[in-house]
Amino acid sequence: MTPLVLTLRERPEQRLDLAPLVPHRLAGVTAAEIERIELQTTRRHVLVGDIFRLRMGDAAQIRIEGACDRLDRIGHEMACGEIVVEGDVGTQTGRLMKDGRLTVHGSVGPWGASGMKGGTIEIFGNAGDRLGGPDAGEIAGMRGGMVLVRGSVGERAGDRMRRGTIVVERTAGAHAGSRMIAGTLVVVGRTGPLPGYLMRRGTIVLGEGSKELSPTFIDCGVHDLVAARLMADFIGAYSAPAAKLFGRPLRRFAGDMAVLGKGEIFTRT
Repeated sequence: MTPLVLTLRERPEQRLDLAPLVPHRLAGVTAAEIERIELQTTRRHVLVGDIFRLRMGDAAQIRIEGACDRLDRIGHEMACGEIVVEGDVGTQTGRLMKDGRLTVHGSVGPWGASGMKGGTIEIFGNAGDRLGGPDAGEIAGMRGGMVLVRGSVGERAGDRMRRGTIVVERTAGAHAGSRMIAGTLVVVGRTGPLPGYLMRRGTIVLGEGSKELSPTFIDCGVHDLVAARLMADFIGAYSAPAAKLFGRPLRRFAGDMAVLGKGEIFTRT
């Protein structure tokens, strides 16, 4: 299958909203019609043809080449197919994504996977703050799907996460998994202070622990759980380093007791 290729002509002067460029919205659309799609901006009228060179192919597979951090909302509400991005991207990548696969060979800005409901996002670089977190005014963040970050993430990854899985192969900033409602967050490397801050439910697994765990978590001892082995089988299909964390007994902390207290943080012994 030959993909539909969009090559950025040059770095745009302003931020661009690429939400219209997803497979289910471009299915059956001609090259001329795609080039006339208007991209929301801050200052002036911009069409796809003004910004990208288009090489027509099957819209079920979209490839964006030469991307930069001024391209926002790539994969917004994506419902099927695949998008592959070469380069860094801006904010809200994969926001409200429902299905399909989004791969970024670069880094993403803040609020990646915000409100995500399904599908898979793989990021080969780093991710900004609030990965999987809610947008302003929303009460829940990520609601399903898988997010795999090969690099590091900023602060509050998984904030108010409700369902789904986030795997980070390097480090995470402060307040990872803050206010989690449910779901799973795995960080292979070092995590900043106060992971799981005010989490109600959910599971956080920390490969190298955290320098500062909230005192409102209770040490429940070391456990060798069957559920951990099942989780290793699931995560192993995406990340071998993350799956290795479950190959030995883990220390369990229950909390956050400052709120509902039904969440858990696992660390290596």
